[in-house]
Amino acid sequence: MKKLAIFGASGHGRVIADVAENNDWQVSFFDDAEPREGATLGMPYLGSFRDLLLQHGDFDGAFVAIGNNAIRLEKSRELIAAGVFLPVLVHPSACVSRYAQVGSGSVIMPGAVVNAGARIKFACIVNTSASVDHDCVLEDGVHISPGAHLAGQVSVGSCSWVGIGAAVRQLVHIGSGAVIAAGAVVVKDVQDAAIVAGVPAKKLR
Repeated sequence: MKKLAIFGASGHGRVIADVAENNDWQVSFFDDAEPREGATLGMPYLGSFRDLLLQHGDFDGAFVAIGNNAIRLEKSRELIAAGVFLPVLVHPSACVSRYAQVGSGSVIMPGAVVNAGARIKFACIVNTSASVDHDCVLEDGVHISPGAHLAGQVSVGSCSWVGIGAAVRQLVHIGSGAVIAAGAVVVKDVQDAAIVAGVPAKKLR
């Protein structure tokens, strides 16, 4: 069985471990803080991120299970620079078109849908029951939260976060580092680093 090192022993890390096991990976955890009892679901905890870098030759791949977009992207890039393989993880219950592209270090969670022509780039999260419709583009480090929905041809800039239950109209562009609040309905473009909320979504800062 293939061996996967997961960095991040949080709740998100446990979900990633479950997805990985469904893809025939044997999981070990790493985290800079020693996890509390039971946090690794009985899977071994083997040390910090530095330990992972030192031990990566013992594994067939590694995955960064950190919800924070900037940290996830940074750590994923460090692993790539060290020559570590970062797989794509797709839960068996997800529906990913054979005409979609999903980049390394990205995860498609249970019940998610990624339709034809969509491009999910490096170290992204398409979370539980989210949908990314045709020809959308998610740049590196994007997180589409549970139950969020992107209509066709939406583009989302690097390290942006679309909150739980949000909806984005077709052809909208979301800039880099933006935050779409939970339940927001986005009907026009969002600038870099903006936070928007409401129905329709409006800029908070």
